[in-house]
Amino acid sequence: MGIKKKKYIIRARGLTRLYTVGETTVVGIRDVDLDIAAGELAVLKGESGSGKSTLLSLLAGLDRPSRGKLAVADRDLAAGNERQLTAFRRETVGMVFQSFNLLPTLNVLENVLLPALLAGRPIDRSRARAVDHLAWLGLEKRLDHLPGQLSGGEMQRTAIARALINEPQLVLADEPTGNLDSANGRAVIELLVELNRSFGRTVVIATHSDLADSAASVSIRLRDGRIAA
Repeated sequence: MGIKKKKYIIRARGLTRLYTVGETTVVGIRDVDLDIAAGELAVLKGESGSGKSTLLSLLAGLDRPSRGKLAVADRDLAAGNERQLTAFRRETVGMVFQSFNLLPTLNVLENVLLPALLAGRPIDRSRARAVDHLAWLGLEKRLDHLPGQLSGGEMQRTAIARALINEPQLVLADEPTGNLDSANGRAVIELLVELNRSFGRTVVIATHSDLADSAASVSIRLRDGRIAA
């Protein structure tokens, strides 16, 4: 019986993002080679300015590389046009941000449903999925509440439900515990770990925290825009 070949969901070669500020070139990341297999839980570490958020933005299709190759879920993100990148963001990737990014005038259920509506998903099926996700996250009694009526932990759990609504292959979390106290931070990391282990989602967490280190199947450290040895 042969050895099963790994299926990589993320493959990058020479991935570089440079920014021009006036007459100065600022390095976001430079010459990054990266392989992450489907089903991994990867933890991305590094000091502020090391390139973590830049790399996540590229993986999410929110930004374009200056040079190099990047394929995520068999999509060529380096060559994709804006229409293709928009479809990729809606269908393939879910994002969880440090600042939650919930719309203050929408209630919990509406915030979670928004990506599904933008993607043209059937509303009844999406609503049922949203309610299921929110119940799994302990928010079944908060569906009609506005973000301003929630605790930080509840807002981040709402953001996780929103990230999952279109059943993405890949979940990217950028400092998901950064605005939370230690108890809520641990709870959010436990949810992301369960998402990976019980539901088979590939999860990449960029963080200063060590809360996810013991659960990581892949550990990556960035230093000055490069992967450190």
